[in-house]
Amino acid sequence: MLLQTVRPNIVQSIRAYRAEDLLQAAQAVGQHFLYANLTAAQSKQDVLEGIAEAFTFPAHFGKNLDALYDCMTDLVHKSGSQPGFVVVLEQLPDNPKFDREAREQLLDVFRDAADFWAERKVPFRCFYSFQ
Repeated sequence: MLLQTVRPNIVQSIRAYRAEDLLQAAQAVGQHFLYANLTAAQSKQDVLEGIAEAFTFPAHFGKNLDALYDCMTDLVHKSGSQPGFVVVLEQLPDNPKFDREAREQLLDVFRDAADFWAERKVPFRCFYSFQ
């Protein structure tokens, strides 16, 4: 089983994994699969909007990193017990408008979300790739 080889609360490069395989693995164990293809994104705002749209965040989503964290943690936590999450962020931009610092800030939000869910004994795995 694919997910048994990946630590339960981690943010890592997608490397040898394929999104389709991760989807099937999440479905096999009844976990949420959240996928965002960010090929068209060029800036931090584009990335946040792409994630919000792909993950169907509420209309009041603030389009900032704090709001992203709230949507990935508190909002979901309040909706009831959770079986786990497999998150895929494909094709994060790599350009002057979304530089290494911006990428690390974004990934830190997902690392913080992984910690949040780890405290609640809920698996949260996030995989990402760059353009």
